[in-house]
Amino acid sequence: MPNTILNPSIIAKAAVRILDNELVMGKRVYRGYEDEFGKKVNGYDVGDTISIRKPTQFTVRSVITASVQDVVEGKLTMTANNVRGVDFAFTSQQLTLNISELSERVIRPAMVQLANAIDLAVMAEFFRVPNWVGQPATGADATINSFAEFALGPERLDQYAVPAEDRTAVLSPESYWGLVGSQTALFLQSVGQPAYRTGEAGMIAGIPTYMSQNVPTMVQGTGADASAQVDGAAQQVTYANVLNSESTPAQQTLNLKGFGASVLTIPAGTVFSIANVFAVNPITKAVLPFLQHFTVVTATSSVITTGLAAVVISPAIITSGAFQTVNSIPADSANITIAGAASALYRQNMMFHKNAFALAMVPMVKPAGAVDVARETYKGTSVRLVPYYDGASDTSNWRCDVLFGVKTVDGRLATRISGTGATI
Repeated sequence: MPNTILNPSIIAKAAVRILDNELVMGKRVYRGYEDEFGKKVNGYDVGDTISIRKPTQFTVRSVITASVQDVVEGKLTMTANNVRGVDFAFTSQQLTLNISELSERVIRPAMVQLANAIDLAVMAEFFRVPNWVGQPATGADATINSFAEFALGPERLDQYAVPAEDRTAVLSPESYWGLVGSQTALFLQSVGQPAYRTGEAGMIAGIPTYMSQNVPTMVQGTGADASAQVDGAAQQVTYANVLNSESTPAQQTLNLKGFGASVLTIPAGTVFSIANVFAVNPITKAVLPFLQHFTVVTATSSVITTGLAAVVISPAIITSGAFQTVNSIPADSANITIAGAASALYRQNMMFHKNAFALAMVPMVKPAGAVDVARETYKGTSVRLVPYYDGASDTSNWRCDVLFGVKTVDGRLATRISGTGATI
């Protein structure tokens, strides 16, 4: 049976299915906002930005008398502004191949690269996750190589009342294989055999566990070694004043001091705790037995010679009400402890509930001047393929594009995780 000449639609159908199959993070996060970009408002497209409602919270009364609470809903914005593409060329001879041959030889390698780029964009949201269990370390000490170290992740999620279903762990290669190696010695046929024979970690503590080379590495700033302190008392906020800030439940600016008379860096993703400021359960508001972790969400590239720094942090310091995050207000000159050492590199292994992050892939427009443009969507994943011909070399050039938005919807539903067991 002779091969048929492949057209853009056939190639796009193959490409989008391969791309969807190759995604790791992209398949484990919330994808429901893709429909929002396709809606029309009063007959018009919504554009490249949508609003996401933050989850509302309430307090529970302990008396018979009703105490009506206002429904307070903050919002986040999600913008589909990430464009990634892979470009390649087919000769006319290659276009007479069977689609399965072309998929394996050309399309799959291209889609693997594209899937990695999308996963990288989702994993890059680690900086909005305040919780970090295990002790940030370098070298072999950073590797998760025991169940006890892995279990710190689900333990922290449980402490924050994160639903047990739809959790996922994504580990760096060194932590994944360190964890698999620790299971081979177990006398558990259902766990030990897959770990030993095929290198599969599978479900651990009820959590699907994946390896990804896209787990990012954070370079800690030079400010980590400073003896920093809170600069000024009464730096708490009310939720009403920060409800629409770009974190859940909210973010704020915190003034710090004690960085010394030199230029220092505090990168986004820096995690720290404040003396005597403890976390609370977001549902019950009960004080938890560990200090609240805060993450810096906007990089401070330099701290001037005054030694002062104004850092934007998440969560906001809220000491009462439905959106309470901590048990007390930080005192002036309270010591802060930054996770990690200056200039050290730390892998950002992640354990999270599906609703912590969102990915929305949006079908791209078909350019008016292009011919034979193909656009295919499969399980929410959308690919656009545009061919253009070079007659001199009898070569068909193809561009494959995706457009997507990424958002941390609720960083409290996730935790970073390192080895060695201790925490800040």
